[in-house]
Amino acid sequence: METLLFLFPQFNYMAPKEEAYFKMLGPEDLQAPKMKDDSSRQKDKERKSRLSLFLTKSGSHENVSPHKKTNTTPSNISTEAALQWSDSFEELLKHSDGVEIFSQFLRTEFSEENIEFWLACEEYSTIDSETKLRSKAKYIYTVFIESDAPKEVNIDYNTKMAIQKNIAQPTKSCFEAAQMKVYSLMKKDSYPRFLHSDIYLRLTRRKGPGATMFRRRSRSCVFNERGEATTDSAW
Repeated sequence: METLLFLFPQFNYMAPKEEAYFKMLGPEDLQAPKMKDDSSRQKDKERKSRLSLFLTKSGSHENVSPHKKTNTTPSNISTEAALQWSDSFEELLKHSDGVEIFSQFLRTEFSEENIEFWLACEEYSTIDSETKLRSKAKYIYTVFIESDAPKEVNIDYNTKMAIQKNIAQPTKSCFEAAQMKVYSLMKKDSYPRFLHSDIYLRLTRRKGPGATMFRRRSRSCVFNERGEATTDSAW
């Protein structure tokens, strides 16, 4: 850790999760970038394996989410509250229980990194301290952005390169483009499937033994010729 602070004085302050991550790195991980031989590539794999294990044990969603939630189960959520989430994707994200249940659904599709990245960016945008901003930016980049990151999100090459270019001197808008792309992906792709998933239908009592149908305005997602999502409302 002392070596890290010597090489990177901007990290004199670190949040607990970032500090825990950097403590796992060996001296070879802190050296300046250089051409990689077979040995260094193997060490990179081992480092990413350690990081992935760290994220798994610590509960990566709780680490990056400003809506940290514990013991969220269907029994804790009212039917009416769950029904509100079908109004819009924005409405879903306003509710911490909705975020957690949506995260559980994404885990079944092996795409939970999308909501975790979006939440991390939301938290990042609230940071005022320059030192904390740099620390958090490095954490987000290492976990979600760089090639072969343990929770790498699917963004285009130009967006990734723009982040890489600015990561040394990050600003609050550093991840905005990537966050919007991931948000759009979840809204147009994952959210419509979530509304028809077992986990959501059970919450709204629309599936299972003794299910009760509630009459409520529903919205279906339709894509126009330009690939933009629109909604059709019906009772």
